[in-house]
Amino acid sequence: MHPIVTASPTVAARSTRKRRSLRAQLPPWLFLAPFVIAFTFVFLAPIAYAIVMSLFRTQLVGGTQFVGIDNYVTVFTDAQLWRGVFNVILLLFIQVPIMLAISVFLAIVVDSGRLHGVRFFRIAVFLPYAVPAVVATLIWGFMYSTRYGLIGEINRSLGSDLPSPLAHEFVLASIGNIVTWEYIGYNMLIFYAALRVIDRSLYEAAAIDGAGELRIARAIKLPAMQGAFLVTTVFSIIGVFQLFSEPQILQSLAPNAISTYFTPNMYAYNLSFAGQQLNYSAAVAIVVGLVTVLFAYTVQARAERRSAQ
Repeated sequence: MHPIVTASPTVAARSTRKRRSLRAQLPPWLFLAPFVIAFTFVFLAPIAYAIVMSLFRTQLVGGTQFVGIDNYVTVFTDAQLWRGVFNVILLLFIQVPIMLAISVFLAIVVDSGRLHGVRFFRIAVFLPYAVPAVVATLIWGFMYSTRYGLIGEINRSLGSDLPSPLAHEFVLASIGNIVTWEYIGYNMLIFYAALRVIDRSLYEAAAIDGAGELRIARAIKLPAMQGAFLVTTVFSIIGVFQLFSEPQILQSLAPNAISTYFTPNMYAYNLSFAGQQLNYSAAVAIVVGLVTVLFAYTVQARAERRSAQ
């Protein structure tokens, strides 16, 4: 039998201190290196490649040539692109406030504690967010149809003549309805999370002072959701400018109402894969990205100025 040799407490303590010392001497950038590498190859490199592509033009005669900012000059005079930008901006100023208002109302209702089956309700409201955008658009597209969908069945059953939601004058509102249905639950959870961190003693104090539910919501809950308002608004701005799946799928059901340039993303996609104008499509993507950043930054800057006052 060999005796078991164990390190003395002093030796073990010295070894632990030595490892901590070596760990403390490691430069901070070494810990950041994995993220920096991934961020560079996944985010920065594609943007740099798109910028480089946007400075060239491929022609049948002469091949690919450097044209500088000519593509960007064309972008700013492209009526089709700016028609698509107008559509998403119109959706931004109409659909997003409605969606966020409904989400806030649902979050306050869930947080009130007076709703029976609150867990089921919360899951039911969030469930549309789990449905892929393609599937959600197909579901609503069939419902919108006047031939074999819900609108058509209502017209046949009641002898009515409801207009098609996919008509030219209604199609933008119909797309906004789909997007609202998809993202209400997601935004509701963000607002609900902001409400859950409020100190419950504030509600008790307000109730003692005679404040009702409406007064509590206006004086306590809404101010507590300012940070959540900023997050959801910025996310909504980015999401609206990235709008693609819904109009792209509905285009086959309403080709006369949804053009190939209905949204900037659709326009860039069709330029690349249908028009084979990769260089100009890259310039369009860069400009649309800058417009998105400008809107998001403006909203964030205004929110920061208001909170500083």
